[in-house]
Amino acid sequence: MQSVPTNTAPEAERPRAHHEESDQHVILHGMTWKDYEILLAVRGDRAGVRMYYLNGAIELTSPSRSHEGIKTTIARLLEAYCDERGIELSGYGAWTLRNAPRERGAEPDECYIVGDTNKEIPDLAIEVAWTHGGLDKLEIYRGLGVAEVWMWDREEGLRIFALSGERYELRARSTFLPELDPAWLAGFLDQPTQSQAVRALRAALR
Repeated sequence: MQSVPTNTAPEAERPRAHHEESDQHVILHGMTWKDYEILLAVRGDRAGVRMYYLNGAIELTSPSRSHEGIKTTIARLLEAYCDERGIELSGYGAWTLRNAPRERGAEPDECYIVGDTNKEIPDLAIEVAWTHGGLDKLEIYRGLGVAEVWMWDREEGLRIFALSGERYELRARSTFLPELDPAWLAGFLDQPTQSQAVRALRAALR
């Protein structure tokens, strides 16, 4: 397998947006695991609000259009990369992940399983930190046992955190996709539209 080219990616990592809205966060403290499950049941399958749980605190997040645009573009780029490279990648969106004994719950921006899909948790989760604040997402995913968390923010770009024992370590590459440079992938976020970003990535790989 050939390495990903490194001289064809756009330099910037910040996507263009006409309006940079803020996400809406509400954190409820002193909440039990039963409270969390009740809120999940009341919300049902309705989209719009994601929930996270960590040691008695519930975060309710309503992502902005800008947030959703970035996470969708990253997801489309990752899927296009794997498609071009013949890598089996299965996406599960905002799969509700729960671990009652460890008091952890999350609904990632996107999550994926690489290869065999007979797994109870995703191999990697994607989180976009568009508005700072909220619960410690890495601590939540650590308790859930998610092997990798790909985090994007405006200051640091796209970073990969890999679970090593009981803590996450910042890594230059993904264990699941070792040929993929995350900075190279994130460079395509500067394209004017999602489709143009995907087409540019595919062209760079061919």
